[in-house]
Amino acid sequence: MAKHIKVLVVGALGKMGIETAKAIYRDKDLELSGLVDIRAKDERFSELTGIKGVDMTVGKDLAEFIEHHQVDAMIDFTNPDVVYNNIDICLGNKINCVIGTTGLSDEELKQLDRKALDNQVGLAVIPNFAIGAVLMMKFAREAAAYLPDVEILELHHNQKMDAPSGTAIKTAEMISEKQSRKTAINPSEFEKIKGARGADCNSIKIHSVRLPGLIAHQEVIFGGMGQTLIVRHDTYDRSGFMPGLLMVTKKVLDIKGLVYGLEKLI
Repeated sequence: MAKHIKVLVVGALGKMGIETAKAIYRDKDLELSGLVDIRAKDERFSELTGIKGVDMTVGKDLAEFIEHHQVDAMIDFTNPDVVYNNIDICLGNKINCVIGTTGLSDEELKQLDRKALDNQVGLAVIPNFAIGAVLMMKFAREAAAYLPDVEILELHHNQKMDAPSGTAIKTAEMISEKQSRKTAINPSEFEKIKGARGADCNSIKIHSVRLPGLIAHQEVIFGGMGQTLIVRHDTYDRSGFMPGLLMVTKKVLDIKGLVYGLEKLI
């Protein structure tokens, strides 16, 4: 099959950006049309990836790039401070968006959904591209109907900027859909150090760990009478995100408006 979906990677100098660019370049149905990163200093794709013969430099300005190049889909792995503006620019230019950057608020998602619908393009916001992680969330949601007492432990590398992770928040939202009751709270409990019991999301405690050596890991721990159930997923290498990312990139052109979460597309 001839390559026909032209893809722009934004945040191309980050670890996920580089891995994404490599995956897009190697996929037979996709065409790597450009790389953008605000930190760019004329780096070449071949120097970043070790793939020789690809004469492509990393651009610095997103708006300028899309003004001069044809783009069907933009993939964003930047940071919460700039991702909204990146999406806004692309939707305004009728470019479909695949977003791996977390940190967008509910109100921002609503605004972007309206803009995507107005421009008749797709916006896929995916907290976690690992297919195994999506299955973990689905299993946890089903378990919550029978074991409603639950807490979430998420562990990521120490360069991750937001906490809790988008995956943990999404997991809590999915669990709350099926809980037969809210997690029991001990009325006598108190924190000797503020934050010791984690953050509350839909009355579910989320605990965040940030350490070097980690990539992305999550445990959903259910407690019941005389038993516990742990549903866990581990990502040991960023290549584990690529099958899900490639699938979403190919499907986003058939979407109109916002889709939030990989589970909506598998």
